[in-house]
Amino acid sequence: QVQLVESGGGLVQAGGSLRLSCAASGSSSNINTMGWYRQAPGKQRELVATITSRGTTNYADSVKGRFTISRDNAANTVYLQMNSLKAEDTAVYYCVFTPRRIITSQMGVAGSYDNWGQGTQVTVSS
Repeated sequence: QVQLVESGGGLVQAGGSLRLSCAASGSSSNINTMGWYRQAPGKQRELVATITSRGTTNYADSVKGRFTISRDNAANTVYLQMNSLKAEDTAVYYCVFTPRRIITSQMGVAGSYDNWGQGTQVTVSS
């Protein structure tokens, strides 16, 4: 059973930065896709960014140029560096994992991921 442990959320002023981390344990596969979704109050869950074990990345248009996803394959950990944060980035951020590389067109489909973290709150004050 894969477990995802998230950390790094918090409260920050608009224009500030935060870094989220998610460590995956319990997977025997070196091939996988990890990433982040988010859900704001009253809104649907949406893709933020994903990265495959080969390093292929995919970003939501709303975060391109501000957020950077990266990973440490040896540690099975994914990071999300969030810069120039805006009030509209306020949401619960969820780490996602699936033990396969998924194609770009499927990265925005929530059902593509087998495992979800508990979520970490990110609040950006304006």
